[in-house]
Parts: sequence; structure tokens; C-alpha cells
Amino acid sequence: MGSTGVPAKETILRNLIAGSALLALSFTLSAAEPEKAAVRIGVITSLSGPAAHSGAQMKAGIDTWLRLNNATAAGRRIEVLYRDDTGPQADVAKRLATELVSRDRADILAGFIFTPNAMAAASVADRAKRPLVVMNAAASGITKRSPYVTRTSYTIAQSVVPLAQWAHKTGSRRVYSIVADYAPGLDGEEWFDRTFRAAGGTIAGSVRAPLATVDYSAFVQRIKDAKPDAVHVFLPNGQPMVSFMKAWRDKGMDRAGIRFLGGEGWADQDVLAQAGEGLQGIHTAGFYTYSRPGADNARFREAFAKTVGGRFEPNFLAASAYDGMALIAATLEKTRGSTDGPAFMRAVKGYSAASPRGTVTIDAATNDIVQTIYIRRIDKVNGAFVANEIDRYDAVKDPVKN
Repeated sequence: MGSTGVPAKETILRNLIAGSALLALSFTLSAAEPEKAAVRIGVITSLSGPAAHSGAQMKAGIDTWLRLNNATAAGRRIEVLYRDDTGPQADVAKRLATELVSRDRADILAGFIFTPNAMAAASVADRAKRPLVVMNAAASGITKRSPYVTRTSYTIAQSVVPLAQWAHKTGSRRVYSIVADYAPGLDGEEWFDRTFRAAGGTIAGSVRAPLATVDYSAFVQRIKDAKPDAVHVFLPNGQPMVSFMKAWRDKGMDRAGIRFLGGEGWADQDVLAQAGEGLQGIHTAGFYTYSRPGADNARFREAFAKTVGGRFEPNFLAASAYDGMALIAATLEKTRGSTDGPAFMRAVKGYSAASPRGTVTIDAATNDIVQTIYIRRIDKVNGAFVANEIDRYDAVKDPVKN
């Protein structure tokens, strides 16, 4: 009888120890932080239609950032939801933005090749108090549409004003202007002409080409007849530029001594490859070209090549999208992972970082980008055309809002 008490005490002791261990484990599990939900970024861009290549550039820029940063920021996984607007379709963009916010629970909206699409989505972001990061659309008024909008691309005025200043500074006095007859082209015409005249120059003539133009011969002949010392050209990216350069060469303008002044897009790989010898010696203004020097751009290009399998080089859309993701990540770090709209936008103000294009900053007063605009000359190097930076204008703000 007396010996049966010992095992009973041992059993009680073992049960107490086991219970304590289980209790400690439960405290440990309850104290451990639950896994944070992913940050969902709804990207609206053109994945089909006439601007599909621009959409591919934007998507590749985003995917390159995800590759280099393990798709995480501020301890949270980044999930990107791509949606196809098919082109300049404001109603489609508004519907997609609404679905992303209400159905898909996107925390942030981003992308936007076209200004009307960005404007339409901005109204959705404003009502939902969701941050919206513009990665291309270049009308100055977009960031004024809502306090929840910021931009990592550029504005048209921001690019053409330095070009006009540089043209006059380096000797151009009579410039002929040809632009595509759509809102961005009209902005380019207005701000180039205004700036060039203010510097003391003369606009020798101007023409607006319909967007559907495929043969620019008649327009180039008008330029030739006017005998300016320079021409300012603003056309949509891609094929219109290639078609214009064909007419330019056919009319002998590459040998006529008339300086060519262009903006973004003329230094893109596909335009350089297709437009041929006529591009040699032309001057362009913009914030990014793949051939620019620097370690940040070299790192970006290396990762970009892996992302796209070496199929094409990055252009300014890819750089803007990449920088847009960097801005989102840095802002999340400042908010400790919070995507609360007002807190996020407060943290955006004054953002500044190194980029493949150089230093980029977000103007605290306007939420718009401040950056260097480079003047580039197209040269032939080792059998290929590249854009060489020959001058620069630092810390350029959007002149429309400043």
C-alpha cells in the first residue's frame, strides 16, 4: 500500500511539467506575429492593342523591381494585379480601377500609359482614398485631379521647356514646329513655342498632323520650304516616329543642315533600329535612355535583360515603372507597411532616391516628379545608334505648376 504513493506523486509532477510546457507554448504562439497580408497593387496598362509594346515595357519594369527585391517591402509581400485597358479608353480604365478597389481589394493603383485613363482612375482613387502612382501619362493636370495621385514619369512641359532653352542657347533662332494633333502634342507645341519665343527665338511655322498620318512627306516638304534652322517634332512613340524619319530622309533633310529637336521616344531601341541613318546627329530631350552611363542603370539593365529574356532594352516607360515600384516600397517603409491613403501620401512628399535615370524627387507641394532632363545626340557607335548625353538640366519641376 505504502509504495503506491510514489508513482502517484511522479504522475502529478509529470502532468504539471507537461501542462506548464503546453501553457508556455500557447503563450509563445499567441505572442508570435501573424503573417502580414500582401500589399496588392492594381496596375492598369495596355497589354493588348496598339500600345501593347508600351504596356510590355511598363510590365517588365515592374517585374524587374520585383525580381531585384524579392517582391517584398516593409516586411510585406507585394502582389501585382495586372489589368488590360486595351488602349486610350477612359471608361475601361475607370471600370478596371473600380473593380480593383472594390472587388479585388487593391491597396494601391498604378500604371497608366494614357492621360484620359489616368484622369478617369484618379476619380476612383480619390473617392476610395487609395494612392495612385502614374507611371507614364504626362499631362500636367493629372496630379491636380486628386491629393492621392503622384507620378514617377514626367510631364510634357517638363521635357520640352529645357529643349527649347537649349536650342536657343546653342544657336537656333528660327524653329518650325510639327506636332501630332492630340492633347499631348498640343501641350508640347505650346510649351516649346512659348519658351523659345521668351528666349528671343522665332517660330517659323507650325503644323498639326492628324494622329492617323502614315506618310509625313507633305509635312516635311512644308518644313523644307520654310527654311528654318531647326524643327521641333512631337509625335506618339513608335511607328509614327519611324514613318516621319523615312520622309525626313527621303526629302534629304538629314543633309539640309536643319537641326532636329525631339522628345522622349526618339532614343528608344526600336525606333533607333528601324529609323536608320536618318537619326544620326538628331537631338532629343528626356529623362531616360537605356544607353546612359552609371552603376544604377547597369544594374537595372542587367536585371531587366533577365526579366525579358534579352528580347528588348528598357525604355523610359520601363524606367518610370521601376521607379514607381521603388517609390511605393520606400513609402511603405516609412509607414511601417501601412497602405492607409492619407498616411501613405504624407510619406510620399519629399521622397528622393537614386534611380537608373539619376536622382528623382517628389515635390512636396505638387506630388509630382522633379528630375534631370538630358539633352541627347544620336550617334553611331560600333555600328549601332545610341543616345549620348551632351547637356543636362537638373532638378526640373513641372513648369505648369511652378
